[in-house]
Amino acid sequence: MMTEEHQEASSDKSADSAEVLVVASKVKTYIKAKSGMNTSATVMEALSARVRRLADEAIARAQADGRKTVMDRDFS
Repeated sequence: MMTEEHQEASSDKSADSAEVLVVASKVKTYIKAKSGMNTSATVMEALSARVRRLADEAIARAQADGRKTVMDRDFS
């Protein structure tokens, strides 16, 4: 069972700007299958930064619409 302090730490970790947000093995497999190319380790950091930026923009759109739910349309 998680303590309240541990839950808060976990919550903070999920918003950490250094945390990788993508499944590296899936991305590497996709790139390899699509192109036959290898994937640099630094790709995951760059891709995660881009995902963060897209998510932040989607959050702002949802908030501007007065919603508490981010929807697929918020990413366009």
